[in-house]
Amino acid sequence: MAVGRKGAGQITTTSFSVPGGSLATWRTRLGDRGIAVTDLEDRFGDAVIACADPSGLEFELIANKHDHRKAWLPEGLDPETAIRGLHSVTMVVRAKGPTLKLMTDVLGYRVIEEEGARTRVGVHGGGPGKAIDVVEDPKAPGAMNGLGTVHHVAMGVATSEHQLQMREELLRAGARVTDVRDRCYFTSIYFREPGGILFEIATAKPGFAIDEELDALGTALKLPSWEEAARSQIEAGLDAVVVPS
Repeated sequence: MAVGRKGAGQITTTSFSVPGGSLATWRTRLGDRGIAVTDLEDRFGDAVIACADPSGLEFELIANKHDHRKAWLPEGLDPETAIRGLHSVTMVVRAKGPTLKLMTDVLGYRVIEEEGARTRVGVHGGGPGKAIDVVEDPKAPGAMNGLGTVHHVAMGVATSEHQLQMREELLRAGARVTDVRDRCYFTSIYFREPGGILFEIATAKPGFAIDEELDALGTALKLPSWEEAARSQIEAGLDAVVVPS
């Protein structure tokens, strides 16, 4: 796959939520593994560090005191430092007006905070896991999908009925929306917001536990029923994955 280009019309950064005061631990943990860490300016009052994976995907850790979700506790971390979950994603557009209008008028977001070229919108009061940052950059180059870039961002709805309702509202607003796509673990619709970013609206159910026990999620290759006939061919083209004991 060719290397992509980050720019306008794209999700550029994925941010994770960590407890306030934990970034020193994260700098050490990442540095010990050879990962370069960059200190960023505080954002909406929260400290932020950034890093990237080997493909070029950009990540941030945002330290805050507002996230009370249960921590993910891999080896070497404790509840005072561990990641709570997704904090937000950052999307870049050349003109924020049309994007914000769709997100607030149709999708149910509201503007939470503004800081320079960055506007944070949120649902259910905003906060970690319920926010998207819209960055306006009129001079940003056009994005191009490829290695090291984010293809789309998904938003969850509780039921298929709500999904269909959102689809009708989007169509009335002039968006070009796909039909409902069966993804086995959920159903999805897709459309591009005015800035060019691909949005997905996905149902929460039936969920990923329909064909695996919760403790075994991700340890076996699961295929949709219509691909089972090609399992041996698909497996032959995949690199081996070793699941840690």
